[in-house]
Amino acid sequence: MKINDHAPFTPYVADVARYESMPYRKCGNSGILLPAFSLGLWHNFGQFDSFGNARNILRAAFDLGITHFDLANNYGPPYGSAEETLGRILDADLRPYRDELFISTKAGYDMWPGPYGNGGSRKYLCSSIDQSLKRMNLEYVDLFYHHRPDPQTPIEETVYALDLLVKQGKALYVGLSNYNAEQTNAALTLFKQLGTPFVINQSKYSMFERSVEDGLLDLLSNKSIGMIAFSPLAQGMLTNKYLNGIPKDSRANNDKSYLQEQQVIAHLPQINKLATIAKARGQTLAQMSLAWLLNDHRVTSVLIGASSATQLRENVSSIENLDFTDEESTLIRETIESKILV
Repeated sequence: MKINDHAPFTPYVADVARYESMPYRKCGNSGILLPAFSLGLWHNFGQFDSFGNARNILRAAFDLGITHFDLANNYGPPYGSAEETLGRILDADLRPYRDELFISTKAGYDMWPGPYGNGGSRKYLCSSIDQSLKRMNLEYVDLFYHHRPDPQTPIEETVYALDLLVKQGKALYVGLSNYNAEQTNAALTLFKQLGTPFVINQSKYSMFERSVEDGLLDLLSNKSIGMIAFSPLAQGMLTNKYLNGIPKDSRANNDKSYLQEQQVIAHLPQINKLATIAKARGQTLAQMSLAWLLNDHRVTSVLIGASSATQLRENVSSIENLDFTDEESTLIRETIESKILV
């Protein structure tokens, strides 16, 4: 794979103070501690992105105490290239620190053509993890997720396949992503019967996407299962980017993005009110939005992306102020629960 790799780099030595400021939270009833912030390699780690920038981001992340890197088989583009990029960065910088890293990947969405290239079948999941391990040049991943529920595959087959991967030594723990409370509970019953180390559920959660509050968070807390939130900034809406309109280079102005211009316009009154609250706290809107999630003890870790090492450091600095006054909490709740006209 040809990757843009022209930046000069000195040999990497991790910051000796990397564990001094990052909070770590227990992941359910497992022995695993996850950093308050985990790094997602969904964007900016594909074949056509700057390898030098990706390398800078991962170096900065580990120096900040971020030990958890999260991928999926089809992250890129093209599919698989984010895992290949991580493999190259491991070889260049982080391989000596492998035992300090918690690496996760997933399978569930489309990955290759034909009837066996997506879903939740044993064939797909077993083939996918083998491919992922090869791309990253790893003997095992610390955590392997099923990326989405598959209505065409019995939940028993998916759960038994995940259990098999643990027994084969290809994954130490397993997780579920995009599963609601009912689906998670059904899988949990089977995992318990098998003794599978199911430790975490990964779900979309932000001030603007709160469906996990309708039962899932309480279920995970009651069953001692970890929860990691993805898309915590609502595809960029919960940042200062849209305070003065929609920039030409933004996701909302890109036809290939999941974020639509009308969504941003509908949320603008809330975005501006939240930004005012954040400013009074001495934070950016993004920093406050991340702190708001971590203020909930049921959230084990928040999964963030980064376009640069500078942006990563800025967002991680939100750990310096995770507490909210009663007045701030009330204002935020009133704002995010106000009616949106679309």
